[in-house]
Amino acid sequence: MYRKIFITLTILALAVFRPEARRVEPVKYGDFDHWVTRQLKESAVIGGGRKTVYEIAPDTTVTGNRPYSNFGGSPWATSNVYARVAGITKTSNAVFPADRPGHGRCARLCTMMESVKVLHVVNMDVLVAGSIFLGEMFEPITGTSNPMQKMEMGVSFGGRPECLVFDYKLEVPAEDMRLKSTGFGSKKTIAGRDSAVVFVFLQRRVEDAEGNIHARRVGTGGVMLSRATDWVDGYEVPIVYGDCSRRQGMEWLGLRSGSARYYARNSLGRMVPVMEDGWGDGSEKPTHVILMISSAKGEPYVGTPGMTLYVDNVGFGY
Repeated sequence: MYRKIFITLTILALAVFRPEARRVEPVKYGDFDHWVTRQLKESAVIGGGRKTVYEIAPDTTVTGNRPYSNFGGSPWATSNVYARVAGITKTSNAVFPADRPGHGRCARLCTMMESVKVLHVVNMDVLVAGSIFLGEMFEPITGTSNPMQKMEMGVSFGGRPECLVFDYKLEVPAEDMRLKSTGFGSKKTIAGRDSAVVFVFLQRRVEDAEGNIHARRVGTGGVMLSRATDWVDGYEVPIVYGDCSRRQGMEWLGLRSGSARYYARNSLGRMVPVMEDGWGDGSEKPTHVILMISSAKGEPYVGTPGMTLYVDNVGFGY
């Protein structure tokens, strides 16, 4: 009898003290079940082919060489672009919808080479990484200089989540190397395999009288993914509030300065750099969130071809 009472009390204690399930607020369209399919035509001098480019937004098909801006209230932008440089129209697509049995669709982010042919002769190879982020890409792209200025990084956000939550799968090629290929000059081989990367910055932004945007970093989280794995569900990236610069393993998530600064549109409609002036004190409420997910961790035009990151069900955990 006493044994039964003990077992009953133990079960009740576990029921009382069991941690509550984490509440996850999904990012809009972060289940990646819905996509815009764009049909564009490249210039005749590089083959004149029809190309398909994808964006994360309500299902629709768009035909014609028109700049894309976020459709249907989607907060997501991608590294997929429509470019027009020196009168030549070219597209790039390294982010794709992919079927995930039992879960609808997900996003597939690939590191790959884009070849540009002039008169059917390979003229240049450019390495591109598949990336998705909260913000907007401004088309058409007209050059390769200062790529950050062509993206508005971040959206309005006032929460203080404990972590970023998502499902992922990673395919890693056998080659232990990276390539740097900008399309100009010869390719360069760099020792060491690349990693996929996910990071989140919570910022408190203010705009001064001259239209400059200043920010204090309120919260930070990030992870580099380098080991091949099947689907991992509900993976959590903790968000650290306040100064994380001395935390082991978070050195790469420091304040952004110089050419690493991200850009945003100010109240006058101009794209200006977001100047991270310092760390928040850990108690501030953010005004914006920057979220980047990419199949490569390095500078533009650097990565390991074949690195493929699948991602699904992105949200914030509280």
